[in-house]
Amino acid sequence: MDFTGFADVSMAVMFIGIMAFIVSAVAEAVKQVRWLERNVPTALTVIVLSLVLCPICMVAAMRYMGQPIEWYMVFASFIAAFIVALVAMSGWEKVTELANRAIPKNKG
Repeated sequence: MDFTGFADVSMAVMFIGIMAFIVSAVAEAVKQVRWLERNVPTALTVIVLSLVLCPICMVAAMRYMGQPIEWYMVFASFIAAFIVALVAMSGWEKVTELANRAIPKNKG
């Protein structure tokens, strides 16, 4: 049995978790700017931060690992950015609820 797919999924989940933490921390720091806090909704700030930070961190990780950067990796990082924003805004409870709905439980 080939378990390389599990490693890829584990890396994706790890990337999303780490990025959600980073985006949450940066969003909290950015919210300290009074003008931004008054004029820009926090959800929009989190989405923009995710769309900026996810591709940057993905490119940095690939460079660190010495892996080539393919176009689909950049595309996937933009898609992952929306998941990261969801996790950063709604927290882990919402993601756990969605996972419980999507992943069938083995009975028995």
